[in-house]
Amino acid sequence: SCLIRLRQWLQETHKGKIPKDEHILRFLRARDFNIDKAREILCQSLTWRKQHQVDYILETWSPPQVLQDYYAGGWHHHDKDGRPLYVLRLGQMDTKGLVRALGEEALLRYVLSINEEGLRRCEENTKVFGRPISSWTCLVDLEGLNMRHLWRPGVKALLRIIEVVEANYPETLGRLLILRAPRVFPVLWTLVSPFIDDNTRRKFLIYAGNDYQGPGGLLDYIDKEIIPDFLSGECMCEVPEGGLVPKSLYRTAEELENEDLRLWTETIYQSASVFKGSPHEILIQIVDASSVITWDFDVCKGDIVFNIYHSKRSPQPPKKDSLGAHSITSPGGNNVQLIDRVWQLGRDYSMVESPLICREGESVQGSHVTRWPGFYILQWRFHSMPACAATNLPRVDDVLASLQVSSHKCKVMYYTEVIGSEDFRGSMTSLESSHSGFS
Repeated sequence: SCLIRLRQWLQETHKGKIPKDEHILRFLRARDFNIDKAREILCQSLTWRKQHQVDYILETWSPPQVLQDYYAGGWHHHDKDGRPLYVLRLGQMDTKGLVRALGEEALLRYVLSINEEGLRRCEENTKVFGRPISSWTCLVDLEGLNMRHLWRPGVKALLRIIEVVEANYPETLGRLLILRAPRVFPVLWTLVSPFIDDNTRRKFLIYAGNDYQGPGGLLDYIDKEIIPDFLSGECMCEVPEGGLVPKSLYRTAEELENEDLRLWTETIYQSASVFKGSPHEILIQIVDASSVITWDFDVCKGDIVFNIYHSKRSPQPPKKDSLGAHSITSPGGNNVQLIDRVWQLGRDYSMVESPLICREGESVQGSHVTRWPGFYILQWRFHSMPACAATNLPRVDDVLASLQVSSHKCKVMYYTEVIGSEDFRGSMTSLESSHSGFS
């Protein structure tokens, strides 16, 4: 009855192509068959499809080669209910590299093309199996997931994609199987889950480790013959293996900004200069132990050493600034020193992670689960070349290297974020593996 009434209303008022009954039904289901609410989101979606020519995306748009090579996802047979099966090896995918190489728009367009292909496959399977099939199953393998996947602009792009898909492809996801969820998964889930519709969230099944191989696992939903080889199955899966996107394919900050994709600007990242004898330091105050400090930085110039320290008392902040983390800048530039010269390591403050030497051009992501409240200092300092042991004379390589770093200056672009322990839906003990060091 609701379907007939809504379709009749569209025929009388909507200018343009009237969607198929299956399409209208998805929007009705998404609003529990409340016609007024369903009509509102359906009309918004039809306008959006027209504006962005989504009906023609499969015929008019081809994904860039970098997506074909490094996006670790693809269609793979069907599940036991006849639903098309999409496999995504998220843990093997370089999300940061893809965003840096392509920007948000190309990734969003690719996800839209996947959804359009899913609708087409549902129609085909409806004919093959002789019964209505209106949704697909998604299998997400998280083996390899680490803090690199929590790069802030990447998460931002993911949330936007979720928002667009939720608004325009409701009730298309029949089931989501999340396999081999690692201990860092609660962080990602905390960031993403509030943006996922409650009805959609109820379709998620999450397995840690090899639990998917036991009762209630994959075999309940997928025939044994088509379980992918990388999940100990017998079926060769042609989904790309992902891997790191070469930095030579990255777009510059200017290119991204020109396209209005503000993923690499000062609103998210801060830049800092690191001089010989003048490290750059930022202060993070932790009230609750078991909070998570996350960081992401690129070494734009020179080699640096990255350290994390803890102190029970606060160092004196620079003038004209409060104690707030992430926003400390000095009036004369972007180099801030917080650790007092009279402080002694082991007495006034302590090291909580082993020093990490980072070379020019490297991208570093990581996290630290705090054991104690207090003040944490993230420090980037100049990495001095080791002197030659046999002679006091400098080596040629050392001289050349020092000449390349003009006036002993390094540059980093960084972003840090603190995720409070109260924000986690699961136990913080599930993050113990993140405490071991840098990722």
